[in-house]
Formats: sequence, structure tokens, C-alpha cells
Amino acid sequence: MTTCQIGILGAMGRMGQAIAATISATEGATIGGAADRPTHDMVGKPYPFADVTLGGSIEDLFRSSDVVIDFTPPGSTAHHAGIAAQTGKPLIVGTTGLKAADHAALDDAAASTVIVQAGNFSLGVNLLTALTQKAASILGDDWDIEILEMHHRNKVDAPSGTAEMLGEAAASGRQVNLEDVACRSREGIIGARPSGEIGFATLRGGSVIGEHEVVFASDSERITLSHRAENRGLFAGGAVRAAVWAQGKPAGRYTMLDVLGLDL
Repeated sequence: MTTCQIGILGAMGRMGQAIAATISATEGATIGGAADRPTHDMVGKPYPFADVTLGGSIEDLFRSSDVVIDFTPPGSTAHHAGIAAQTGKPLIVGTTGLKAADHAALDDAAASTVIVQAGNFSLGVNLLTALTQKAASILGDDWDIEILEMHHRNKVDAPSGTAEMLGEAAASGRQVNLEDVACRSREGIIGARPSGEIGFATLRGGSVIGEHEVVFASDSERITLSHRAENRGLFAGGAVRAAVWAQGKPAGRYTMLDVLGLDL
């Protein structure tokens, strides 16, 4: 079996460490390199989770790896995508809060290499996404759709990438554009809820890893689809699975649904 050398961006972060532990426990995968911001006090020292040195150069990380996993905070995705395109190395992107420019950069990079980007890498959430699209396609506009999410106090983007992914699935099921029907905040005297609206509610607090609910509500009944993450290992497991899957695939833009073979 060919071993997949996986590079980790943001290797000293919580997700970076979870990914490192998962790679170490995955047959056919090994840590090819680890990098964090150049100012991190561990740069230049042995990486605690593998027999590599923690680096500060993103370019060096891509050169030493077969595939790179990126769960770093938003702001650097476009730059990382450019390096992936230059080196031809697949890039697995779990960063949330991406802007239009980030997605454009990922689309451009996908012409040269494999890009796997998802708002969430867990099997359960991707099944929830499929179920959300299916339910939205069956239920009419007289069923209101609300998406509720809660995360830890340190999460920097809202709504979460997973909530946005679920909103996209619901909109796709209804064959509408999410941006035309989304309501991401409510305050004051806002009037009655418009028909067809897809609402979002965001909660932040404590150490919650991730909780998501999709509520379908009619005048006479309510359906709730939900998912709760118990530990970050489930996201790391999906990302490593995507990294191994990406090897040898033709250049293109993929999601976790492609990795899992879930056809929406």
C-alpha cells in the first residue's frame, strides 16, 4: 500500500493536533510535514506529534507532502489555494467563513489540482445535509425552515460553515438560491415571517464543539433533524479520509459528499 504523506497547516491548533493524532492512527497515512505561523514559538523545533520539525513555510510544507490539510482561520485560504495550484498538490480545506474571493481562488486552483472543500467533514453532518435537501424537496413552502447552530465561545465566524452548508442543501431541495431567501439575523419589529424564508440562529458559549438542528415547521406539525459533535476527532477523521481519497483523483473541486459517495 502506498503511504500518503499528509501535511498539516495550523499544526499546533486544536484541529491541527486532532488531525495529527488521526493520521498517526490511520493505516496508509503519515505526517509528511507540519507548519504554523512563522511567529509561533515552536517553529524550528520538533513537532510533538511526529518525527518532523514544525515549519513556518507554507511552500516547504506543500513540497514535502502528497496532500495538505488546512483548517486554519479564515483569511489565508486564497493564498494556500494558489500554492496548491503551483505545486499541483491536493488541498483539503476545512476552514469556514470563506468569502467569495476564497471560493474563486479554490475554483481557479481546481483547474490544476484536487480541491476538497466542505463546511463540515463529519459523516453524520454530511448525511444530515443529504436528509435536509431531501426533506426540503418534499415539503412545500408552507413548511418554514430554520437552522440553529451552537459552538464554543472562541469560534470566529457566524453562522457556522456547517449551518451555511445545511442552508444551501435546503435551498437546493427547493430549487432556489439561498442568498435570495436567507435570513441570518432578526432584531426589532420585523413583521411576519415571509413564505419560503430560510432562517438561521446562532448561539455561542462554553466549549461546545458543534450542534446543528434543521427545523421544518408547518401549522400542524414539526420535524427536527439534528447532529451533535462529541469530539473533534470526527472532523479530523473525515479530513484524513478525504486526503487519502484525493490521491490520484483528477483535478477538480470536490466536497465531502464526493469522498463519501453520497449522491444528492
